Amino acid sequence: MRNRLITVTIVIVLLLFGAFTLKHASFGKTTETFSSATLKVGSSGKDVTELQGRLKALGYFDGKVDGVFGTNTKKAVTWFQWKFGLKSDGVVGAKTKLKLWEATKNWKPSAADTSSGGSSGSGSSGNQNNSGSDVNKSNNLGLSANDLKLMANAVYGESRGEPFIGQVAVAAVILNRVKSPSFPNTVSGVIFQPGAFTAVADGQIWLTPNENAKKAVQDAINGLDPTGGCLYYFNPVTATSKWIWSRPQVKTIGKHIFCM
Repeated sequence: MRNRLITVTIVIVLLLFGAFTLKHASFGKTTETFSSATLKVGSSGKDVTELQGRLKALGYFDGKVDGVFGTNTKKAVTWFQWKFGLKSDGVVGAKTKLKLWEATKNWKPSAADTSSGGSSGSGSSGNQNNSGSDVNKSNNLGLSANDLKLMANAVYGESRGEPFIGQVAVAAVILNRVKSPSFPNTVSGVIFQPGAFTAVADGQIWLTPNENAKKAVQDAINGLDPTGGCLYYFNPVTATSKWIWSRPQVKTIGKHIFCM
């Protein structure tokens, strides 16, 4: 009886060990290019290539998969981390790598992963085939599906309590900045410029936008600009910056004053 118990115990231990080994072997095969190195701005190589490819498959990254960890990659990482409940610092350590692997277990490198960025990205996971045509139909500004999604996030985070025309106005300000030589020439550059938008500072940029916010972005892209070309806006009730009050004011829409 005792020998049988020992035998059963040994068999159970071997089975558990086998299952553990199989699980980790599978993880190792899927992420064989992921080393133990922490990835951050300035990193490069195969680890970053896989990182970008996986983020692109999920719709968080719409740039070129070039193996170089730059500003756009950091923004994609930060977005992914926030969505998955991780520390949103843009630094890819063991926890972020594991969470990314779990979210993209079926991912495999493809030719599409190394194509140029822009309209090749998708706004959400599993929608890459439609994103290009949607972008071409929706704008002539060369904006990607992720640009449109990010703008909708910003509009919703900044102005969801405003009348619809006020939401269009916020979207128009973002586009006016992209076109202005005084600001970054990309949507993500404008939105994530330090101190530019309250929604970025307080995390509301990552709230899920509603249909009104998406339509407001579309109307702005189609040429509607209720602000007449303004580059700034502020809420007079909450604004504490003396500088913003010094800007030439054009009009008030909802609770925001729009200015040059």
